[in-house]
Amino acid sequence: MSEKGKKEPAPEKKIVVCISGMAGTGKSTLAKKIAKKYKLNYYSGGDALKALAAEEGYDSDSIGWWESPEGLGFLSKRVQNLKFDKLVDNKLLEFAKEGNVLLDSWAMPWLIDYGVKIWLAASIDKRAERIAKRDKIDKLKALRVLKEKEAGTKNIYKKLYGFNLGEDFKPFHLILDTEKLDAKEVFDILCMVMEHLILTKKI
Repeated sequence: MSEKGKKEPAPEKKIVVCISGMAGTGKSTLAKKIAKKYKLNYYSGGDALKALAAEEGYDSDSIGWWESPEGLGFLSKRVQNLKFDKLVDNKLLEFAKEGNVLLDSWAMPWLIDYGVKIWLAASIDKRAERIAKRDKIDKLKALRVLKEKEAGTKNIYKKLYGFNLGEDFKPFHLILDTEKLDAKEVFDILCMVMEHLILTKKI
């Protein structure tokens, strides 16, 4: 079986949750809160990539770094050399096998054939609005940077695994539109999903 078609078998009787979504959907903040509430180990593909960026000499600790010129520069480097994303994904696969984890990742829903996979959705306009507020920048600038970042990110995953990030939703059990919801409302919905569906193993 080709690398693009290969999926990992399930760890026995252990919870594995993947939360995905494009920038500005609130996935990382919400994933951390869900992991803490339900005592799951939290692992972030974005945080792991930032650690690799730091090893390459980037100052990747600041809020909104991915949308900064330096963050976009590292994105270009990743597009040219897929080793960074491959290293991160291999490490997340190891964590997934351990179970009792919440993975904040774009790739994992396509790479494992088990667990519960949730996609948080919102329009690019709404996401740019949220990022502009978070980073204290002009919304038009946030929109421009977001488009540039997402084009590069989609290119990486298309090259590595053959899927169309943000367009292909086949692996997901739940797609939650966060467009008109605030962070607390999304958190409350995800808690209901955890308690009534995931922890009871209905999905």
